[in-house]
Amino acid sequence: MADTKLIDLAIEASKNAYVPYSHFPIGAALVAKDGRVFTGCNVENASFGLTNCGERTAIFKAISEGAREFEELVIFGKTEQPVSPCGACRQVMVEFFEKDLPVTLVAEDKSTVVMTVQELLPYSFTDLK
Repeated sequence: MADTKLIDLAIEASKNAYVPYSHFPIGAALVAKDGRVFTGCNVENASFGLTNCGERTAIFKAISEGAREFEELVIFGKTEQPVSPCGACRQVMVEFFEKDLPVTLVAEDKSTVVMTVQELLPYSFTDLK
């Protein structure tokens, strides 16, 4: 499980979410192997296909800042159960993370479930190579 600092960073990131349509804020905190932490929130658009999820925002920020190796991802949602990433986010995780990277899913009450990227997407496109 992620330490409480990372969970708190993900919760704090969710407060910046732009969610006028779904009213479903998500926050994420991604730890690079060099110690940097990248946060992200979801940013919606009236054309839903242009919406970006919180975890992808954190991943893309990290990649754009030159990070390529990661240790852990935490995703927070205002949900009763630990929040689950969408399929697009799972495929992006597979693209940039090792399959054994831990992903901590966090609910509003701070209950957690930890899964690996492989567990989240066992039959990814990269497995087809």
